[in-house]
Amino acid sequence: MTTTEYRQTPLKRVLAFLRNTWRGLTSMRTALVLLFLLALAAMPGALLPQRNLNVAKTDEYIAAHGWWGELLDRTQFFEVYGSVWFSAIYILLMVSLIGCLAPRSFEYAKAMRAKPVLTPRKLSRMPHHVSSTTDRTPETVMADTHTLLKGWRRVEREEADGSRSISAERGYLRETGNLVFHFGMLGLIIFFALGKLFGYEGQVIVQADGSPWCNSGILGYDTFNAGLRVDGTDLNGFCIRLKDFEARYTESGQANYYHSNMEYQSGEDLKTGAWKPYGLEVNSPLRTAGDRVYLLNFGYSPKFTVTFPDGTVRTNITPWRPADEPTKLSEGATKIDQPGIADPIERRTRQLAITGLLAPTAFLHGNVLTSSRPEANKPAVAVDIYRGDLGLDAGRGQSIFQIDQSLVADGRLKKLTRQNLDQGQETVLDDGTKVRFDGVQEWVAIQVSHDPVQGWVLVCAVAMLIGLAGSLLVKRRRVWVRVTPAREGETGTVIEVAGLARTDQAGYGEEFQRISDKLLQGQRGN
Repeated sequence: MTTTEYRQTPLKRVLAFLRNTWRGLTSMRTALVLLFLLALAAMPGALLPQRNLNVAKTDEYIAAHGWWGELLDRTQFFEVYGSVWFSAIYILLMVSLIGCLAPRSFEYAKAMRAKPVLTPRKLSRMPHHVSSTTDRTPETVMADTHTLLKGWRRVEREEADGSRSISAERGYLRETGNLVFHFGMLGLIIFFALGKLFGYEGQVIVQADGSPWCNSGILGYDTFNAGLRVDGTDLNGFCIRLKDFEARYTESGQANYYHSNMEYQSGEDLKTGAWKPYGLEVNSPLRTAGDRVYLLNFGYSPKFTVTFPDGTVRTNITPWRPADEPTKLSEGATKIDQPGIADPIERRTRQLAITGLLAPTAFLHGNVLTSSRPEANKPAVAVDIYRGDLGLDAGRGQSIFQIDQSLVADGRLKKLTRQNLDQGQETVLDDGTKVRFDGVQEWVAIQVSHDPVQGWVLVCAVAMLIGLAGSLLVKRRRVWVRVTPAREGETGTVIEVAGLARTDQAGYGEEFQRISDKLLQGQRGN
C-alpha cells in the first residue's frame, strides 16, 4: 500500500471518532455504568438539604460549614435534581438505553421470525444425547415428537440420507424479559422526567376547625414546588375542610396514629356545594381531581384574646411551629393590629406581638417552661409581649412564626412584659390592655401532590419486575430429534435425541431426561 492509502482526511477522523463514541455510549456496559452513576449522583439529594424543599435549612447548613458549604452551593449540591451534572447523566443514560435497545429489538424481531437452526450432523457431540431403536414407524415417532414438544418452536426437515429430524427451541421469553426490563427502565426515566415537567407539590397548614381551604392558586400554599411547565395559574380545583384531628401516642410519647375527619368537594360538587366525607390518615391520602392530599404533621395554635382599653376585643389563632417534635413544645408569634386607629403612623406604633413558647402539657423547671407530653393536657405559654411597628406595611413578606429582630434592635418594637400563662390566665399591659391565653387548637400540615404520569411510572416499575423475573427464571434450550428408518437388512427405527442449554445448564438435565424417556418409550404426554 502507498502512504496515501493510510492517510485519513480530517472529516474521516471526525466521523470515526463519532462512530466509536456512539458505539461506546450505546453499549450495555456503558448503560450500566451510567445507571450506577445516576444512583450515586442522587445520594447528595437525600443526604444534604435541598433549596427547593427547605430554603432556611439550606442557608443554615451553608453558614455552618463555611467554605465547604459555599463550594457545595456553587457546584449545585443543594439543587441536585436540577443540576447540570445530574441532568447530563440522566440524558446520557436515556440516550444510551435508546441506542442500545433499538438494534437489540430489531435483532430480536428477526430472531422470532426465523426458524430454529438446522439439526447438527453429529448429535452425539451435544452435551445431552441419547439413542435407541424402536419398532415404531418413523411416522409414528415424528407424530409423538410433535405432540411431546407442543409449545416449543419447532420445524421438521427431511435430510439427504432419508432420515427426518425435528429442531425445537424454547425459552425465547428470556430475551423478551430482558427487553421488557430495559424498556421499563427507559419508560421510568422518561415518565419521571415528564412528572417533573408537569407535576407540582405544595404544603400548607390548615386549621382543624372546619375552615375551608381551596386549591385555587399558589398563593394558598406556604411552600410550592412547581414543575417546569407549571405556572400555578391552572391548578386542579378542589376544596377541603378539616373538622377535627386526633392523635394517639405510646406510653413513651411516640405518636402512632394520626386521623382527621374531613370533607371535600371537587368537579360538579364545586357547583352544587355538596361535601363528601373522608378520613384522612398518614398512609391514606385523599385522591381527588387528579391530586393527592397527604397528612404530614400537626401542631398547636394558641388562642389569645386581647381586650383593648376602649373595650374592643380581638381574638387571634395563629399556628406555632414545634421546636421539640417529641413533646410538641412550640414556638411562634401572634401578631395583632389594634382596631379603630385611622392614622396609619399611629397605628404602626400600637401593633402587638405575642411571642414565646407553647407547652401542650406544661412542666416548669423553676420559671423555665417545657412540655412533658405532646397531648394538650395542660397547655401553657411563656410569652414576651411587644408593642410598636411589626413591619406589616413594609411590603415585604415575613415569617408568621417570628418577629423581625431588626425592628427590636432599632427600637421600633419594644418589649413590654414577659409572662407565664396557664389556660384562662391573663396579663395587663401598661395602658390597660388585657391579653388572655384561652387554650390551644390543632392545626394540620397537608401536602398536595400532582403527578399526571404516576400511573405510567407504576406500570413501568411493574414491567421491570416482570421482565427481571423472566430474564432470570426462563432458560433458553434446544432439542433435536432425528429419526432414521431401518435400512435394508436391518429392523427397527433409530431415534436420536440431543439437547443443548443456551444459557445455564442447571435444571436442563432433568428436563431433557424426561423428554427423551417419554419419546423413546412412545409416550405423548408432557
